[in-house]
Amino acid sequence: MTAEPQSTHGSGGGRDSRLAQLIITIFGLCARAEGNWLSTASVVALMSDVGAESQAVRSSISRLKRRGVLLSERNGGAVGYSLAEPTLEALAEGDVRIFERSRASEDDGWVVVVFSVPESERDKRHALRSSLTRLGFGTAAPGVWVAPGNLAREARQALERRGLSAYLDMFTGHHFAFGDLRSKIPQWWDLDELTQLYADFLQRYRPILYRTAAERPTPQEAFQLYIPMLTEWRRLPYRDPGLPLSLLPPAWNGEAAGMLFDELNNMLRPLADKHALAVIHGQRAERVAPKPDRRDRT
Repeated sequence: MTAEPQSTHGSGGGRDSRLAQLIITIFGLCARAEGNWLSTASVVALMSDVGAESQAVRSSISRLKRRGVLLSERNGGAVGYSLAEPTLEALAEGDVRIFERSRASEDDGWVVVVFSVPESERDKRHALRSSLTRLGFGTAAPGVWVAPGNLAREARQALERRGLSAYLDMFTGHHFAFGDLRSKIPQWWDLDELTQLYADFLQRYRPILYRTAAERPTPQEAFQLYIPMLTEWRRLPYRDPGLPLSLLPPAWNGEAAGMLFDELNNMLRPLADKHALAVIHGQRAERVAPKPDRRDRT
């Protein structure tokens, strides 16, 4: 089976953002299983499998360090990086959304966040909006955000951890009046955009599922397929916070996309993990291997 690494060549911020997301995926998948540390050489080697050039990867890692996403750290004399604590927390939150998705029902009700931030603290307003968006909240009105009720605890913990609780109030309850709730959902969330994102995922990765099922990939090929797939998928559970199916359009394609992701994850991840560990441990063995004694040469 021939894998098809997705090229990361391009121009401008799109390429830089793509590289950064792939690197974070690799750290999330591999570093946490390796004591939260990867050597730079390992990251460069793994990124080469998905079509990234060494210098571009090193530059992207440096930018992630400047942003506080990664921390520079030596291990056994080797240069490498670990995930900063806020990054670890964000990845832990993401694990639940990505791998343990739950679909709300109308009986779960809603969690509503109302916030007010002084003009002198506009940075907090931006942080609040970004955090609520990341948690999957939709905008019901200016300063009023809403999400399915089963996300209430996760939202409270995340907003407290980020130091934003002083600026907001949270309520839980049910929609009582007025109007048809189903007609309001597209006003609060961009369902057209979300439907298109799911359609793109299905179109791109269904053929890969069929091919993978027909012909088992090698560990390296599985890694080349899995890392870009996981990177593309992991933003979608935040755009769709698990809204009740009864309030979504008929035959909602998010369900089909979720099942496709689960099948690909089950097929590809064990092999991808095997390849990643071989590269990481191979780099480590190469680093500590004794150098040949020149006197033994003839």
